[in-house]
Amino acid sequence: MFSSPGSRFRFVAMAEAVSWAGLLVGMLFKHVIGSGDVGVKIFGPIHGVVFVCYVLVALLVREPLGWDGRTTRLALLASIPPFGSVFFERWAARTGRLEVVAEARVTQD
Repeated sequence: MFSSPGSRFRFVAMAEAVSWAGLLVGMLFKHVIGSGDVGVKIFGPIHGVVFVCYVLVALLVREPLGWDGRTTRLALLASIPPFGSVFFERWAARTGRLEVVAEARVTQD
């Protein structure tokens, strides 16, 4: 499951989206339904940790995946809106950006 940089990124991107969902549900209960802030107290820190992990993993996989500056910026920006990491992950998978770039081998005669 975590054997490649692409699969590690995919896992963290999905975890970031799930933590966003938990935080949004917690905020719904706190601010709309008015039944307390337990959900925010639980999912707030979880989302914070997963968000930081997403940013770190995006920065760590950019080289092995051959991401240029634009792709890296898109990955980082995708962490801001809810579920943006899912949209980025789907786009990156569709366009081949989650596959490891083969290094050019130079042979000496």
